[in-house]
Amino acid sequence: MSGGFDPGKVDDVIHGRLRLGVMAYLSSVRSALFTELAEALEATNGNLSVALRKLEEAGYVAIDKRFENRKPRTSASLTEEGRRAWAAYLENLQGLFPKG
Repeated sequence: MSGGFDPGKVDDVIHGRLRLGVMAYLSSVRSALFTELAEALEATNGNLSVALRKLEEAGYVAIDKRFENRKPRTSASLTEEGRRAWAAYLENLQGLFPKG
């Protein structure tokens, strides 16, 4: 396919709707609390957990779990590998748009 878009280069880890939302959100912040992500993406806790786990297994997201005032606090952030994968994903999609 001319124009730069290569369907074979679409990162299936990122391409799912919720994972795409997570990557987009995390690309614009240093880190985000689990509850913040769930609310922003209108995701259930279970679905968000699965999406984050898949992104974490790919090395794209780092998960930090800790307690603050005896309450569990889970946050997520993009790794350097995740930022590179996100940039490559967006660059490939740019090929869908005609230049000029």
